[in-house]
Amino acid sequence: MCGIAGFFDASLEEGRRQQVIGNMLEAIAHRGPDARDTRTYGALTLGHNRLSIIDLSEEANQPMERDGYSLIFNGEVYNYVEIREELRALGRRFETSSDTEVVLAAYLEWGEACVEKFVGMWAFALWDEPRQKLFCSRDRFGIKPFYYIRQGARLYFASEAKALQPCPLFSSALNPSQVARYLQLGWMSYREETFFSDVYQLPAAHNLVWQDGHLEIARIGISPPGGKPGFPSRKPGNYSASGFTTASGSTCAAT
Repeated sequence: MCGIAGFFDASLEEGRRQQVIGNMLEAIAHRGPDARDTRTYGALTLGHNRLSIIDLSEEANQPMERDGYSLIFNGEVYNYVEIREELRALGRRFETSSDTEVVLAAYLEWGEACVEKFVGMWAFALWDEPRQKLFCSRDRFGIKPFYYIRQGARLYFASEAKALQPCPLFSSALNPSQVARYLQLGWMSYREETFFSDVYQLPAAHNLVWQDGHLEIARIGISPPGGKPGFPSRKPGNYSASGFTTASGSTCAAT
């Protein structure tokens, strides 16, 4: 279990930016006691609390950067060894034995379709500097959590909703529909909704792309026979500043 946090907000000056990401990471310090680091790329700031499991070296700390790409990752890709060997056969080289580097290399090779290769549990955010694109993903069963707030051209996200409380966009206004579901049915979440009216969760088996101030959410595609990833079609929806739509789907408990 690790903790990821980040935001895309051009309105923050550097001192305030570091204060916000520091407070976000401190709110989820329990998720990763072994290392903490942050990176800033223009209006984007990424932060990570690491719990070291597979590769204990400092080289596997995050955010992990390679050739203009940066990744913060929470989870485990169970078939990372097999994917790493496939990538090596395609000419990719690795500096660590971590699954994090495999995720990053898989994106470099296959783009957004890389997640179709993964067997495991994950929530991650990957900054694609050449395309000025933030690519985020959540595993098929929603085991790993991903919460976010969006307002206009600003986006904040984290592994837990409480890590969003230090954000300037956070509101404590409750979502009465979700409160009613909890009291009547015991549901902790429903589709993309949470207990807070302005806090959403990325549904299980979905990707989130943030580019040029636009938010797009799509279901993860399914690889065809033979193992080569296919490219999922974008689901239609309105992702304007005033609201958005996503595909339906409930989630299980997240860690």
